[in-house]
Amino acid sequence: MNITLKIWRQRGPLDAGRAESYKLDNVSEDSSFLEMLDILNEELNERGEEPIAFDSDCREGICGACGLVINGKPHGNDGTGGNTTTCQLHMRSFKDGDTITIEPWRAEAFPVIKDLIVDRSALDRIIQAGGFISANTGSAPEAHSVPVQKSKAERAFEAAACIGCGACVAACPNAAAMLFTGAKVTHLAELPQGQPERWKRALAMINTHDAEGFGGCTNIGACAAACPKDIPMDVISTLNADVRKAPSRV
Repeated sequence: MNITLKIWRQRGPLDAGRAESYKLDNVSEDSSFLEMLDILNEELNERGEEPIAFDSDCREGICGACGLVINGKPHGNDGTGGNTTTCQLHMRSFKDGDTITIEPWRAEAFPVIKDLIVDRSALDRIIQAGGFISANTGSAPEAHSVPVQKSKAERAFEAAACIGCGACVAACPNAAAMLFTGAKVTHLAELPQGQPERWKRALAMINTHDAEGFGGCTNIGACAAACPKDIPMDVISTLNADVRKAPSRV
């Protein structure tokens, strides 16, 4: 298949960016989206041009590094109506002759480093503020020593599926990271080990969220609609409820 790519190019965070067009011929429909970008970069290197800078790591849909906005949608559209990570998107989702627009995540809290790479360390700082439990060191406790209700365990696993890719931020018109923060708060709030620091955790993480420049949630739902791991919006309700309780408990 032959395609035209309109790709955002930006030398650094302080430089003005621009969209540049590239034509790519004979692309296999079985190649992944990132493999297609690898092929483009090989051609650019052969021509002595600067290759496209983009993030990737596992290429198995589990690390969240490969975030791109493809034709206006975070991670792109796989054509099935479901969500996927960019690395799991394949070229068979496009048609011969298509023009594909590729941009970085757009958010004040995600400054562009170069081309399609953004700095997502703001999400790391939210985790550092409270996305953990304090425990005595020593041998690991026996797996069944702390009973957990099945419904709570299932919801904790559901929330813990978040890979921190930032698609929720890129999709939100307010660039809020409430789905991410809510998922990290919820998966610990459902477990007994997370209870001692529950209120302090929620308050510390939401304060960091706001300080990093993320916007507020207005319940539009674009975050959950774009999430490749189908994190439900009700984790935001859990976060909000814990924050409301926090002042009297901390």
